[in-house]
Amino acid sequence: MPINADQERRLLNAYTLNTLYPTEWPQNADESSDEDEDLEDDAHQLGNPVRHGTNHSKASRSSLRRMDRHASMGGSQKADGMQNLVQKDEPDPLGMAPSVSAELRRRGLPVEDNLKLRNRFMLSSTTFSPALFLAQVHQDASTEDLLRGLDFLSRSIEQKSASLKVLVESNFEKFVRAQATIDNVYTEMRAQGSDAGELQVPGTPSSKSRRHSRHASKTSSHFRNTSGAFSTTGTNSSDKKKNALTKDSDYGVQGIKTPLQDLSIKAEEVWGPALGGQEKEETLKAVLGAMEQHREIFRLSSDVFNCIKKGENDGVVEAYKMAKKYKAEAVNIADIARANNVSLGDTDAQQIILTAKMWHDVSLQIGAFKRDVWKRLKTSHTRKGLGVTDESDKEMHMDLIGVLLQLGVDENPIWVWLNSHCQYLKDRITQTFERSRIEIEILRRRLGSHEKTDTKTIAKFLQSAVESSSSRFTKDASKELDSPTIIAFWEKVYYSLNALLSPSDGLLGEVLELWDITQSFIDNKAQKAFPSAVFAVGLEHLELEPDDVASLRSGTVELVNLLRENVLTFFTEAPVQDLSDMYSPIPPTPLSAGGAITPGGAKQVFSFDPSNLPPPSPSRGDSWEKFAFWPPHSNSLSGSHYLSRAMVIVGTAAGDLASLPMIKQARATEPLKALVNAVRERCVQAVCAAWATDAERCKFLEAWTRNAERPDLTNMPVSFLSFEEKVLSSMQTVAYVSEASSTRGGGADVVMPPPAKLLQAVRGSFVTSLYKALSGMVENAENTQSNGTNEHDPDGVTLPQRGGILSVDTAGTAVNAANRNVRMLMTLSNLAYLRSEIIPHLISQFESSFSVKLTEESKTIRDVLGQIDARLFQSYVKPTVDKLSQIIATGVASPSWNPQEARPTDARPYVYDVLLVLVLVHSEVSTTASTLTNQILSYFLEQSSQALIAAFRTRDRYPLPALMQATLDVEFMAQTLNNYTTDRAGEVQSQIYLALDERTDDEARKQLQGELPEMRAILKRLREGTKGEFGCFKKERRGRENRNVSK
Repeated sequence: MPINADQERRLLNAYTLNTLYPTEWPQNADESSDEDEDLEDDAHQLGNPVRHGTNHSKASRSSLRRMDRHASMGGSQKADGMQNLVQKDEPDPLGMAPSVSAELRRRGLPVEDNLKLRNRFMLSSTTFSPALFLAQVHQDASTEDLLRGLDFLSRSIEQKSASLKVLVESNFEKFVRAQATIDNVYTEMRAQGSDAGELQVPGTPSSKSRRHSRHASKTSSHFRNTSGAFSTTGTNSSDKKKNALTKDSDYGVQGIKTPLQDLSIKAEEVWGPALGGQEKEETLKAVLGAMEQHREIFRLSSDVFNCIKKGENDGVVEAYKMAKKYKAEAVNIADIARANNVSLGDTDAQQIILTAKMWHDVSLQIGAFKRDVWKRLKTSHTRKGLGVTDESDKEMHMDLIGVLLQLGVDENPIWVWLNSHCQYLKDRITQTFERSRIEIEILRRRLGSHEKTDTKTIAKFLQSAVESSSSRFTKDASKELDSPTIIAFWEKVYYSLNALLSPSDGLLGEVLELWDITQSFIDNKAQKAFPSAVFAVGLEHLELEPDDVASLRSGTVELVNLLRENVLTFFTEAPVQDLSDMYSPIPPTPLSAGGAITPGGAKQVFSFDPSNLPPPSPSRGDSWEKFAFWPPHSNSLSGSHYLSRAMVIVGTAAGDLASLPMIKQARATEPLKALVNAVRERCVQAVCAAWATDAERCKFLEAWTRNAERPDLTNMPVSFLSFEEKVLSSMQTVAYVSEASSTRGGGADVVMPPPAKLLQAVRGSFVTSLYKALSGMVENAENTQSNGTNEHDPDGVTLPQRGGILSVDTAGTAVNAANRNVRMLMTLSNLAYLRSEIIPHLISQFESSFSVKLTEESKTIRDVLGQIDARLFQSYVKPTVDKLSQIIATGVASPSWNPQEARPTDARPYVYDVLLVLVLVHSEVSTTASTLTNQILSYFLEQSSQALIAAFRTRDRYPLPALMQATLDVEFMAQTLNNYTTDRAGEVQSQIYLALDERTDDEARKQLQGELPEMRAILKRLREGTKGEFGCFKKERRGRENRNVSK
């Protein structure tokens, strides 16, 4: 219906509105703060927004507010509405509903349980809130309804006002007297403490105008000078003022305010604990009851915490499952209530609240726990011990994966662990290689700055091949092959390769083990180790996706390529010149995170300061300068030994890598073949270069001491044989990688026989080493002496001095190396042994080791040996031959040679001189190299015979006495040296007689035939007479030889 202007004004004034179409409920500015707070609390409780109004004057208060203030039921009510006279239910003050409580229950408000909230809607309550009343009870009422309600409310007020009017008229006199008494008392109390003269009694207004006015009562003149308790007699004016009803005296309570406060504090101290304890007791009882009823829910959070703290993963999983169970129960309760559109009971609500709190706490703990498990899983990459079986050791990653699968995850923990392990191995391979490469290069530079090794030390290292022959290069014997610093370098190289490529304790082993585990997961075999609880959760992440499998295969191929490229770089690239890019930052060692990871037995042999690195080795043109893996000044013995071990590691590793399925399927073995070939070629090049150098140094092996088993030899041939055998044996291992044994059967695919070019290089180095060693032996024999020392042995150690020209040596003792003839004889004896025994043995070993024939080389070596032997032999015999020739020539040409008597009875003195020289030669040869005695004396006999021919040919004629003298000289020498006669010597003697016969007439020849018996007797007598002087030329009888042997 239409609204007129008067109605609109009444509505706006009644509800304190600015418009008939407000957007929010108004908030009166003159309400107390307590009412505002209560209103806000009720608004929050009912789900309505808090509305804030604007300030209005007192004149604009609504009629409902005035009704609220005047309709209260006296002072018997309390603020909380719990003990007042408010009815449990009332009819609607606007006349629209028979019951306010029923209307509120219909709207879903808990007015039965919350009395304070219910009183806000009861008109008889002092806490009645018109705003809440209209917002909840009449939230759907239209403007017309509200106007009708306003009319109904106005009529109700008028009816109640009429009843009050009758009551007032009937009791008017009583009201007047009571009001006057109250006014007088109030006036006295307010004026208490003031002087009587100061009080002014205003005039009393007419009763008609303000008969019932409280203001008129206050201004009327009613005094009681003596009013009993209110009398001021005997009191102090200041004390009276404290009790005056003025603002300055807090309206009469100022005097007792402080004592009351003290009393309140004291009472709180005395009774507070008791009264508060009772409340706490009730609260605790309620809490204990809830805890007893929901004990398991309360305990779950602490159970999860304790299990996580103790590391009991199974306990965490079980507790989490229980938490999920209780959560599902709480959700089910809420879903049922929502579906049935019913309110939750206190017990159900309490269970839901407790479960929500528990689930929140457990969820936070489980979230943190899962993050920690993920972190541990991504770093659980330690290898299981070799002696530990699967039954006795549950690997950590399997336990962690099982925990994550049971707790529920978005990612596949199996793939995450495998992928993180792959990345971990990539980092470790790179860091291990770079660190080792830096350390090896720094050690190489330090070795390069050292001076070259002296000859004495070189001989000692080369001699170690003999000393280690029986031990077969054991670990202890290998340490004697070179200097400690060089051996430390080789050990560093070996252990660095082992750390990378060992299938048992190296990174290669971890790569192979990772792929075995990966293949097991791909085949769904590893999953069988999970507990049954994992399968009970579901099969979502138990299998690897095809993309994940392809990624893992690709990652494994990358690991293989990384290992191959690192090894190839180390062996094929030249030494690093600039280390700054490699050590900044310095890669951590393996085994530092672990700590420096080195295989057992290895140790750190050096340290370096990045700010004080050694400079690169100066370039002098040495062969080792282009090899990063070869220590400066190393010999071929240590180099071939350690490189053979390195090739075994590389070959075995290449075979193991080639056995991986993805390498076989992709036919990717060619890079591994190239790796083996490249490393082998570089190793052979390095060893061959050092081999040639050491072959020249083999001359320092000659210490001029006799061999214990062959006194006619020095130790040089045996030392040279051991040296060559060791190098050949190691070279055979390097070339054929014969000791590489892949446990996975892939070695045959990548370790191929050495190419012909490589074998030719080894072949050439072998032959060259023989030539250089023989040349060194000749150099040792022909080297001139000065004061008993050699220019290659300034300290006299390698070539020891021995006094005297002759020396009676025994096995194992030093010979007179200062004597050139002794050196020549020993060298000739050594060469004979080399030619007959050692060189054929070495050639045979080479042919069997490398499956090649050295036919041409063998012939060339024999020719060279013959030339060297002939050269040394001539060098030794030439001085003696010249001396013999001179003695013979001088003796025959002497005028006294012609006999004075007709029948000579003795040989000429020059014959004795020649024989004495040969006696000295025999003594020298037999005591130095007895095996050369026959050869040398036979040669001297031949040369003496040649000298006799030449001397006899200087005479024109030989009469019978001269012919007999010449025959006697020749026969005496020949018979004395009969044991050393050769076919050549016999031929020369025949030529002597022919030369004599040519210079003799027939008569002398005939006469000589008659003198022959006598001459035989003379020769016999001469032999008997010189038995003592020339007995050394006689061959010892067998019995005597046997006696000497038995001695």
